[in-house]
Order: sequence, then C-alpha cells, then structure tokens
Amino acid sequence: MSQSPHTREQIVEAFERQERDSIAYWNAFETDAFFAKIGEAWSPAETVRHLTKSIRPLVKALGLPKFLLRLRFGKPKRTPMTFDALRDHYRQLLSEGGNAGRFAPSANAETDRTGIMTRFATVNRELRAAISKWPDRKLDAIQLPHPLLGKLTVREMLFFTLYHERHHMDVVARNLAARG
Repeated sequence: MSQSPHTREQIVEAFERQERDSIAYWNAFETDAFFAKIGEAWSPAETVRHLTKSIRPLVKALGLPKFLLRLRFGKPKRTPMTFDALRDHYRQLLSEGGNAGRFAPSANAETDRTGIMTRFATVNRELRAAISKWPDRKLDAIQLPHPLLGKLTVREMLFFTLYHERHHMDVVARNLAARG
C-alpha cells in the first residue's frame, strides 16, 4: 500500500483497490493449485475462506446501532494507532506465535471455487457499504474486540482488515516461492 489510508473515503477506496487486487490474484491460480495445500500451509482456497470468515463479523458489527457497540465494548481509552503502527503491532504478535484461532478455515473440503470467490466478493462489497454508513468521526469513538489485537477502534479494525488481506496474499506468494 503506497500511502496509508486514514479518512473513511480513503479507507473505502483502499478496500475497492484491495478487492480488485485480491480477486485478480486468487483468480490467477489454476483450479488444482487453488485447492492444493502449499506444504503444511493453507491452500489459496482455504486462505480466501479464512478472509471471508474474518470479514463477516466486522460487517455484522458495523451494521449494529453505534450506541449498542459502545455499551457492549466501551469507549477507547488510548490514542488510536496509525495504519503502520497497527500493521507493525500485528506482525509482532504473529512473530510471537499469534494465529487465526477460531477464524481458521473450517476443515471441510469445499470444492466450489465460484461459490468461495462469490462469497468473498460479496462480503467485501457488504463491508464497503457498511463503512460508508459510518461518519468519519465515529470511526475513532467506538471500539470492537479483535481476538489477537484486543480492543481496536473501528478505524483500526478497518486498517487491520485492509492489511490482513494483503498479508495473506503475501504469505501465499512466499510459501509458493519457498516451495520452488
């Protein structure tokens, strides 16, 4: 990502670009390679399913009344992190053994590539629509729980989600390169 997004509009635009890049990347795999594990690592299909599974709760949360989110998760009590600071914090936690936990793809061997990609595109579209309904000022006023990072402002959660997609594309590329 050349310049880190900050405003709601910049974040929505970054998600649009990220979705185009992601879909092009995943669609470039031959079908057999899309479903094949990369050594012990997830297959591209499992990675896309993980991304879809991790975005879906955010879409749901962003659709809830803001007062309910504040009541349930409280108000942020610290200065919000920038995109780069959040990315670096996430990388640090991963290096210390952090993992996907309950957001790992389920063990089922789903073989409907079109369905996997359609669900991924749909959840990305739903996320952009949900973000567009939030005033920019509220993105730092309400927080949500992240299973690895703890409580994040909505803006930070969006930063995480943006980075998370790119991170997994990079992981797959590194795993394929390492495999030779």
